[in-house]
Amino acid sequence: MRRKRTTTFRFGRLNLHVVPILVWLAALACVVILFRHRSQRVQVLGITQGRMYQVSAPVDSRLKIVAVELFEDVSKGQVLATLDDTQLNAQIATIYAEIEHLMAQLLSVQDTMLAEAANMENNVLISKRRYDIDLENARLVVLEQKVLIETDKMAMEDLSVEVKIATELLEEDAIPPYELQKAEALYNALAKKIELNQHLLAQAERDLEQAGQRREEFSRLKTVHPSIDSALEAIRKQIAVQEKLIDELSVQREALKITSPVDGIVTQIQVNSNQVALRRPGEDVLRRPGEFVLAGDPILVVAEKEPTEIVAYIGQEQLAKVKEMMVVQIVKNTEPAQVANSQVVSLSPTMELMPQRLWRNPNIAQWGRPILIKIPPGLKLLPGETVGIRGL
Repeated sequence: MRRKRTTTFRFGRLNLHVVPILVWLAALACVVILFRHRSQRVQVLGITQGRMYQVSAPVDSRLKIVAVELFEDVSKGQVLATLDDTQLNAQIATIYAEIEHLMAQLLSVQDTMLAEAANMENNVLISKRRYDIDLENARLVVLEQKVLIETDKMAMEDLSVEVKIATELLEEDAIPPYELQKAEALYNALAKKIELNQHLLAQAERDLEQAGQRREEFSRLKTVHPSIDSALEAIRKQIAVQEKLIDELSVQREALKITSPVDGIVTQIQVNSNQVALRRPGEDVLRRPGEFVLAGDPILVVAEKEPTEIVAYIGQEQLAKVKEMMVVQIVKNTEPAQVANSQVVSLSPTMELMPQRLWRNPNIAQWGRPILIKIPPGLKLLPGETVGIRGL
């Protein structure tokens, strides 16, 4: 009986020594399993990114209107901002003055022709000059209508912005309804005026075509008068110059409207890291009306709403393993959690400094080789979101 009790006591003491060892071994096994599971689950972290389009000024000018706000949704082709058109208006006024000067010259040539008509025995020559004057007069009428239409179009663009602003202010009860009605009435009146001038332009172009046909038919007579013909030829060349200037101004007017290149969201202007200290307050947000911008200066940035690719960084120990077109898994840990298969699209030829948010220790810089991974359809991610990459 005593021996049995002694054996039981020894066995109990042995159990007391074995239990801690078993617990330690079990904990160690759990740590190894968890570590291996974690290494298999996520080997590399990557950052999602979408395409960003920097909208810049095409010419040196002053910002007249910025029609969007930060983080506002925009559509492709939407007008984001307009540049000051004061210089353009001055050029149009100069062209208009030159047209009036040419008209005066043409009248002078006509008076000379009429004064000489009494002394001319050849009525054919008089008729030819009349056809020449009719043709050039028709060209001037066409040119005048084009100038009027371009001027009204510029004013109409400004009114369209005023109508939009008035509509927004009316929705906020910031202005009375008649302010919007007044802006809309001016806009509609100008639209009707442009429509009328376009009809007049079409008629003037038909008259020009007919005058040209009459002159062409009459030119077969081969009658010339050096003095009058030389004056008309000089006027023709000057009219051709003004026509080219009008075409050029039409292109410049379109360039003053800065439009969105894609559907997206307005975001901040990105600056180089070495220029951060030189940045003024608010300079990295949006440019404002009244600011002078040089050609190529960024005004705002339009970012695509959804990211299109992931940039991850691999260490030196993984360089030989990662190849283009190899299959990997993308792990999204935020809600709703998702896992999707994808491929490595391309690899950078150099090692680069990784973004600080991917450093294991925020105080120790890390370097890696960037790789580009495409985002498969159906994976819901936000630009700048961190995701895990398996299979590298």
